[in-house]
Amino acid sequence: MIRCLALMVFVFVSSCSVGSRIPADQENACSILSEKRSWKRYLLRTEKKWKVEPALVLSFIKTESNFRPRARTQRKYFLGLVPTGRISSAYGYAQVLDGTWERYEKATNRRFARRTKFSDSVDFIGWYVNQTYIINRISKTDVYHQYLAYHQGHRGFKSGKYKKSSALKAVAKRTADTASRYGRQLKNCL
Repeated sequence: MIRCLALMVFVFVSSCSVGSRIPADQENACSILSEKRSWKRYLLRTEKKWKVEPALVLSFIKTESNFRPRARTQRKYFLGLVPTGRISSAYGYAQVLDGTWERYEKATNRRFARRTKFSDSVDFIGWYVNQTYIINRISKTDVYHQYLAYHQGHRGFKSGKYKKSSALKAVAKRTADTASRYGRQLKNCL
């Protein structure tokens, strides 16, 4: 009886997590979309609505969360032992801060959007890149500078603080390189 109950619990838990599995091959955009078939529709919807290329959107998500829907920032510890919270409120596929997510919900009238839903995260990135174009005049195809503005925020980007961080500039370059690779791959499957 206990074995049967344990098996039923295992099957239930396994079935609940199937939809949130991360893609196995994150280096290939076509592989990602063949594994996550509904994602193609959301990427194309975002491209049409915000004029933001799917390769940019996927590269941001790869950099921010490695396609983990419930990704969070690292914990902070007091004396290296006692957890005291997280580095920031960034959460979900797109690693969006609480305040920025609230601005998005209000601006787009999407009060029930969730950072753990791929469709909502993709729409958020499209909206944010569009805002960056309006506020900072960064082309929607300039992945390197768009990522810097995404990471630093619009005001943070304007201040230029990112220029002193070689680590952040390396992450932005890696994100731009990923977008280029994804863009070439998506020509075969989008």
